[in-house]
Amino acid sequence: MLRWFLVVFLALVLINGLTPLLRRWGFGRLPGDLRFRLAGREWDIPLASTLLLSWVVSLLARLL
Repeated sequence: MLRWFLVVFLALVLINGLTPLLRRWGFGRLPGDLRFRLAGREWDIPLASTLLLSWVVSLLARLL
């Protein structure tokens, strides 16, 4: 249980650190990514970017 918590925590830290770099490359602005303002806060739901990144990671995992 503790191991999974640590893995999820480290993955979230890594994703949070890579977000500015990924935004410069266009992730988060693909067709299918949702961005809206609700209650004075901006919300992002990157559906297309998540699918694209998971596809790339699974392709890399199969090649290795």
